[in-house]
Amino acid sequence: MNMTTTRFELTRNPFGRLVLKREDGVAHEGVVPVRAFPIQAPDDGIAMVNVDGAEVAWIDRLADLSEGARSLIEEELAGREFMPEISRIESVTSFATPCTWSVFTDRGQTSFVLRGEEDIRRLGSNTLLITDSHGIQFLVRDLLALDKHSRRILDRFL
Repeated sequence: MNMTTTRFELTRNPFGRLVLKREDGVAHEGVVPVRAFPIQAPDDGIAMVNVDGAEVAWIDRLADLSEGARSLIEEELAGREFMPEISRIESVTSFATPCTWSVFTDRGQTSFVLRGEEDIRRLGSNTLLITDSHGIQFLVRDLLALDKHSRRILDRFL
């Protein structure tokens, strides 16, 4: 069921759950936003789904919402999504897997274990998604924007 972007009201109940009230007066408690394209177009195409996983509203663009609704959705997404973006690869313990990577991300310096080369996925010509041994996903938004040292390390695994 597709709803237009501006045809609902969004609030938080006393328990911190989102409540979506549609134009027809039907209220859905415990809705969650789900991005259709979390990496390529994170602010476009967001479904609001109820506790049963059914879509109850569709948002074409976050920018089309009121400041209050946009803020609530961004808070909810930030609480559910954790995908650090790698800005530099400092070192790897080995070019054979499993190995430990030391990286700089938009959330600080960290290290993680890469189990196998299959845990590095291309999402586009210059975008990579690297999954560590705990299932945490790290994003390389633009491979060409990385420094030469980082690109050289990645080349050994791609």
